[in-house]
Amino acid sequence: MAKEIICTDKAPAAIGPYVQAVKSNGILFISGQLGFDMKDGSIPEAVEDQAANSLKNLETIMKEAGTDKTKVIKTTIFLTDMGDFAKVNEVYGSFFEGNYPARSCVAVKELPKAAKVEIECMVEA
Repeated sequence: MAKEIICTDKAPAAIGPYVQAVKSNGILFISGQLGFDMKDGSIPEAVEDQAANSLKNLETIMKEAGTDKTKVIKTTIFLTDMGDFAKVNEVYGSFFEGNYPARSCVAVKELPKAAKVEIECMVEA
């Protein structure tokens, strides 16, 4: 099984021993994206802004790999507070505009960089 590493400087660099994404057998696996603002490298305080940035960063990686959000098969959302579920859900719903993929959402104790949300996905490539 051949794999192709996808990397772009238009999305946050991996903060550990992993890559932004791997394409294999027609599927693009994108590593979890925190809500970094690519303009200044910060993570905003508001969970809605973090979610929007996470989704933008995923989309940037998709474009680098030659695919787009209409081909997302599955996402996983990690939240540090399930009380933020409705806020993140609203941002998520407007991003996919009715072309919703399968999804899981789980609560985690904490995320790197004290982020409140992280989103990963699998995309038809």
